[in-house]
Amino acid sequence: MQGIADYEFVRPLGSGNHGQYFLARRPPRLPVDVEHVAVKVLSAESTEVAFRRAVRELTAFSAVQSPYLVSPYDAGQQDGKFFYSMEYLPAGSLANPATPPKPADAIRAVADAARAAAALHEAGLVHRDIKPGNVLLSSAGGRLSDLGLAQVFTEGVTITGMGALDSVEYVDPAVLTGGRFVPAADVWSLGVMLHRVVSGTGVHGDLPAADGLLALRRVLSEAPRIDPSLPAPVADLVGDCLGPAGQRPTAATFAARADAFV
Repeated sequence: MQGIADYEFVRPLGSGNHGQYFLARRPPRLPVDVEHVAVKVLSAESTEVAFRRAVRELTAFSAVQSPYLVSPYDAGQQDGKFFYSMEYLPAGSLANPATPPKPADAIRAVADAARAAAALHEAGLVHRDIKPGNVLLSSAGGRLSDLGLAQVFTEGVTITGMGALDSVEYVDPAVLTGGRFVPAADVWSLGVMLHRVVSGTGVHGDLPAADGLLALRRVLSEAPRIDPSLPAPVADLVGDCLGPAGQRPTAATFAARADAFV
């Protein structure tokens, strides 16, 4: 793909749930003072109803005032494909950093993602796709990106609609089996991500990236396990995030507790 609408793609940036990312030159009509932007093109079919729903979600997302959220710029539809552009951060993400962050910086990025989630929750939004690949790095810490729009295009999402099955370890099992996305589901994701950042492993061990169905089976059949090498305060926070939904900390409380680890 060479581009979409008036975005000229420079190179691919990778793929994510239900879509591909591209580095693109900023079209002249876009009123931001940058040379490049990141563009995500969703692979899900974009009907007019889904397009309007996704634009409403992005508009609400962009209205949330938080320095810990990546700014979306624009959205459109071409040949049945929905796309949106956002600011480009060249340092990469926690999943694929340009330079591996120091442990304290990685924890700080997770805490910043929690602050972003807290701002979304206060505005009545749920992110739905918090994972290392959606926590972008900057000199100031972390920025949460990529609102889970794939679920906007597949309402009533269950196991088969979650996209890349090798990322199911970050999804609240209640959602995987048909439950609704709620703020507590984002907190589950934050806890799993903190565990991986600090221990280097997931709460289900190292899942088989090449076999998504096996990964899914393990997540649904095995209780999450907290690495015994984690410092007690970190283990306590992760455990609280993996507890019953009604007893989990808020995203704001998670951020405050995580701040003490750096």
